[in-house]
Amino acid sequence: MKITKYAAIDIGSNALRLLISNVIEYKKETITLKNSLVRVPIRLGEDAFTTGIISRNNIKQIITSMKAFQNLMKVHNVKNYLAFATAALREAKNGKEVVDRVKKKSGINIQIINGKKEAKIISNSNVFEGIDSKKTILYIDVGGGSTELSIIRNKKVLKSISLKIGTVRLLEDGVDNKTWVKAKQWVITCTKPYKNIFLLGTGGNINKLHKISKNKENQPLSYNELKKIYKNLNSLSYEERIIEFALNQDRSDVIIPATELFLKIFEWSGAKLVYVPRVGLSDGMIKELCKTPN
Repeated sequence: MKITKYAAIDIGSNALRLLISNVIEYKKETITLKNSLVRVPIRLGEDAFTTGIISRNNIKQIITSMKAFQNLMKVHNVKNYLAFATAALREAKNGKEVVDRVKKKSGINIQIINGKKEAKIISNSNVFEGIDSKKTILYIDVGGGSTELSIIRNKKVLKSISLKIGTVRLLEDGVDNKTWVKAKQWVITCTKPYKNIFLLGTGGNINKLHKISKNKENQPLSYNELKKIYKNLNSLSYEERIIEFALNQDRSDVIIPATELFLKIFEWSGAKLVYVPRVGLSDGMIKELCKTPN
């Protein structure tokens, strides 16, 4: 049995994450197990989607976090890593400058990826495990800065779109009516040919909503269950949500627009259920490293 450690660094619009996984080679099979997960709440989207510039303070925070991540990877004896940045750094005017400064100060090499690549990497993780692949899926990944939508059948992506609709962007009133119309039309048009379509949701908010529901791990959430949770969350203040549902401070506000977005997609698509595999970009990045370890 051979065990190798790989790491994935996800620089999102609402937080930075470091996932370290054990990759086990055993009897011609490759098994990945999560070893350590660190999440640092830095809301880069607040800068990127309002001023268009990542602030000095947040650049310092990123550099400090990347130095810490670098040290953690050394302690864990990580063989290789990937570091991907999504919507916030993608849209910030000084995104490349931030990447260059981080590389110089911490040695971490960050790649800024587009929405399509982001969706592809997530779909390459164990996102379909335990789900009938013959069914038609509307896959939804809701992030802080963007939402990736894909129509998937037999594990093949038939259509996909990346929309500038994200939870941090919604908090900042950064989504115009034109974008909402585009999203609605795409969902209605692309799901119309399929009967009994169901949703597959990824991202920190839908993971938390599924946890709040107390459904079993592979048990989907229904539209009515999600609506009930939304009414409950929305009736509470920001502080009450933190106490009542043990939410992080940077989750307690974005969970409201995230739930509203999922409810809209339910209504536009006519779906009745959303499956929540509780995987994300970091998991897909580990899979990428398994394919090309060097």
